[in-house]
Amino acid sequence: MQSFDVVIAGGGMVGLALACGLQGSGLRVAVLESQQPDLDSPLPEQPGLRVSAINAASERLLKYIGVWDNITAQRANAYQGMEVWDRDSFGKIAFRGEEYGFSHLGHIIENQVIHRALWQQAEKSSDITLLAPATLKNVAWGENDAFITLNDDRQLSARLVVGADGAQSWLRQHADIPLTFWDYRHHALVATIRTEEPHQSVARQVFHGEGILAFLPLADAHLSSIVWSVSPDEAQRLRGLEPEEFNKILASTFDLRLGICTVESERQTFPLTGRYARSFAGQRLALVGDAAHTVHPLAGQGVNLGFMDAAELASEIKRLQKEGKDFGQHMYLRRYERRRKHSAALMLAGMQGFRELFAGDNPAKKLLRDIGLTLADSLPGVKPKLVRQAMGLNDLPEWLQEDSLRLK
Repeated sequence: MQSFDVVIAGGGMVGLALACGLQGSGLRVAVLESQQPDLDSPLPEQPGLRVSAINAASERLLKYIGVWDNITAQRANAYQGMEVWDRDSFGKIAFRGEEYGFSHLGHIIENQVIHRALWQQAEKSSDITLLAPATLKNVAWGENDAFITLNDDRQLSARLVVGADGAQSWLRQHADIPLTFWDYRHHALVATIRTEEPHQSVARQVFHGEGILAFLPLADAHLSSIVWSVSPDEAQRLRGLEPEEFNKILASTFDLRLGICTVESERQTFPLTGRYARSFAGQRLALVGDAAHTVHPLAGQGVNLGFMDAAELASEIKRLQKEGKDFGQHMYLRRYERRRKHSAALMLAGMQGFRELFAGDNPAKKLLRDIGLTLADSLPGVKPKLVRQAMGLNDLPEWLQEDSLRLK
């Protein structure tokens, strides 16, 4: 039986960020991942379909754990501005980071780029053992340790097991942690789009009837990744259209902001569901990332929430270890749980309220959101708060806050 201090189930972006955040602490960390990633092949020339809007708070964490330079050396694009508008009405808001002393608001980065850099960093660390392929078969919770059996019957022990195993978390279900969830009644369509006009490193989002369309600027000045949130039937219809017809509808829905649009990739769709675990921690167990919560991709905050989970949990584990306390005890994990449940609840409530306000063509609701956007765009003092929110600066764990000024 192999003995570890922390075993992280899930070697995705958040699980690996947590492992890398614990490097140098003297703790023995294992990461279980179902598939061994292919790091020998070069990055595909065509950008991946799944991208993340990495905010300044997550950038700070990725710099701290030593992967940021690797990420930006591969492929990343800083965006300096944001534009949001309601189609066929007067409601709109726009801002740029430089107006408030920031060189950028965030970066649009392919998930495969972030994952590759984190895996490479974990491979280099003597504190981290990467077990792949490895799948959980059973976990028995003891008084002082958790005992883990893998599908190939290997056995491990850990003082703390962390569920970073995604929205369908096996660990969360095995621990009988109840889950609150709701169907957003939307599917997201993702694709890579070439536009006639350059995107100028501005993230754009338009609300139209029952849908939300976001253009996220990639490293190529004429390439954007789109996330189009529409009803399931409409998502399937759009996915099945001939490219020429799809291009016309896309450019029209986007008010021709970037001219003619041309789809340059396959189109994928996936359902959108909000989830919120009733507990983020238990005896010898903690949940991070999608295992604890999933949010609507409206503001691109899902992975940022997960990265802040990893930052907070790594900080708590190291603090408790330094103080000689058993960091696997639920009583000590409650501070992590309290802080991250609060942040996730605020984000979930905000996204749900925002989505409900912008759904449909009800005239009263349409007028309300148009006035709201216009006031947010014009009232003094509102935009700086929105900028800080977009950059994640309101959700920085304490140990990262002292370095927050370096984000400028």
